[in-house]
Amino acid sequence: MPISPTYPGVYIEEIPSGVRTITGVATSIAAFIGYFARGPVNVPTQVFSLGDFEREFGGLDAQSEGGYAIWQFFLNGGTEAWVVRVTAGTAASSTVSLGTTTDLEVDAINPGVWGDNLRVQVTAMAPAGEPFDLLISEYPAGGGAVPVSQEVFRNLSMDRVEAVINDVNTGSRLIRARRNPLSGTTPPETNGTLSGQHTTALSIPANPDITVTIVRDDGSGGTITLPSTPVTRSLDLEEEVYSLLEVAPALEAAIRATDPTEPALAGATVTIVGDRLLVLAGPGNPGDVLSFTTTDTSDVLLFTNSTDTTARLQEYSLGSGNNGALPGGTELIGDPTSKTGIHALEDVDLFNLLCIPRSAMVSGSSLPLTATQAAAVITMAETYCRQRRAFFLMDTPDNISSPQGIRTWLAANNTLRSDHAALYFPRVQMPDPLNDFKLRSVGASGTIAGLFARTDSDRGVWKAPAGTEANLQNVFKLDTLLTDPENGTLNKIGINCLRTFPIYGTICWGARTLEGADEMGSEYKYVPVRRLALFIEETLFRSLKWVVFEPNDEPLWAQIRLNVGAFMNNLFRQGAFQGQTPRQAYLVKCDRETTTQNDIDRGIVNILVGFAPLKPAEFVFIKLQQLAGEIQT
Repeated sequence: MPISPTYPGVYIEEIPSGVRTITGVATSIAAFIGYFARGPVNVPTQVFSLGDFEREFGGLDAQSEGGYAIWQFFLNGGTEAWVVRVTAGTAASSTVSLGTTTDLEVDAINPGVWGDNLRVQVTAMAPAGEPFDLLISEYPAGGGAVPVSQEVFRNLSMDRVEAVINDVNTGSRLIRARRNPLSGTTPPETNGTLSGQHTTALSIPANPDITVTIVRDDGSGGTITLPSTPVTRSLDLEEEVYSLLEVAPALEAAIRATDPTEPALAGATVTIVGDRLLVLAGPGNPGDVLSFTTTDTSDVLLFTNSTDTTARLQEYSLGSGNNGALPGGTELIGDPTSKTGIHALEDVDLFNLLCIPRSAMVSGSSLPLTATQAAAVITMAETYCRQRRAFFLMDTPDNISSPQGIRTWLAANNTLRSDHAALYFPRVQMPDPLNDFKLRSVGASGTIAGLFARTDSDRGVWKAPAGTEANLQNVFKLDTLLTDPENGTLNKIGINCLRTFPIYGTICWGARTLEGADEMGSEYKYVPVRRLALFIEETLFRSLKWVVFEPNDEPLWAQIRLNVGAFMNNLFRQGAFQGQTPRQAYLVKCDRETTTQNDIDRGIVNILVGFAPLKPAEFVFIKLQQLAGEIQT
């Protein structure tokens, strides 16, 4: 606002320069939609590495083509992805009630049988009281005594347990807490076997005996007691008066010595809970309960299992999880109203590459898609990419491995041609960690998405992601080895070939969109031209929102030309366009010619941005000529 002078002197006023720096958007954020054994359903989740993918979605799964695609994406240079888990049928979360009388239940944070590997341990200063602590452990899927991850929440009460555990930012990454909606006041029952109540001082005779047994679930709803003949051990204490703090380690040592080969005994712990001793079985079987008695030399009971409290499990095990079924076309496409399937990406601000590996599973997989379902999914994916200024990477169907087969398939599906999509042939073979590293055939979309990201980072989005530098990492073989003539027949109809050459290895040897067939003559014949246009469109779309509601006249148009021109000139200097001068490389026009008075009256400002794209040197001709006569020096 101009300064109104009121006194003699010097006034300083800052005048806006009109420069609004335009920063280019990301170009290689990938989105993967498919079946995974773990993770939130129909909720896009951002991952930045294979470690993130492992934690959020459980890593590789033999039924998940999407998992292998994501694996390849990060191994080939990808750095950021959005993952959407889609299932058919009813996917259910594992659940358990924390005791027989409690009003607290816990569920795995998302559906799947993975939650059956979760265990919860409750500790408190009273058999069932407040405050209490929760220890949540996730054990390996194949079994094992060592957790792969753990969480601890301390000093909980029934009136705040849901708020603490379910907090989006600081809560549990493994479970969700659920109170009984009718009452919800009874705290969970403490795990482990409690002794009877004792005073702080115990008069212990010399070397009293201890007898320990294990009550274990027999797997069919009943229990067995181990060992069949109870073993007696001496408690290593002299005749004296001891505190519970002194008795606890001696009792623990005696239990562990009973049978050092049994994990439930060898790993047992004894702690003090108020005026009681709490005995927990060692890891191995969460349903184990230790039963113990200790007598003096006159067979007088010193301490035994509590008579007023039932013996409890070592840990509470969650169960009844369900992965749901492999998704069909309906689930993959989803619904825009409920934001499921592809439409779950509505909640993602920006993505550039879309991969749906399951859309290529039409024969070899369990529960394959029909040809009609696959075509419907691809059609919706291409349409959605056009709406979101993204690019769809199409996989070769899993039942096609010959050049003639892919030509026939594309001829029967010519309606799938789009300048927002590209098809790569053949499928690639990667070592499968779930099958002793034997080679597994997978679609190339994840590998190519990673290659796009690597090329964008090294050279720019205007560089074709193909050539001798476009080597495919973790690809040990191709389903089909193509010859040059076969490559030629596929290239001219817009199918990008993957080839294996001496020295260079397996590389991408094509950079055409699905409108790249020679007969179509599309201006977006090449992948880098299409993606560069999308990059410019998305950047200007986001960076020119400040123009809205500004006075529509020459000062505004000048600012637009200044800012957009600076952005385009920066791309020119990086080598994104043809031409030796900015005038030859691009134009930015916003004036009375582009915006007429009629446009102004309707509230419209028109901006014309043109560019001369770099097109890949797809065919290189070398002409040789013999020179007759003497060479002049």
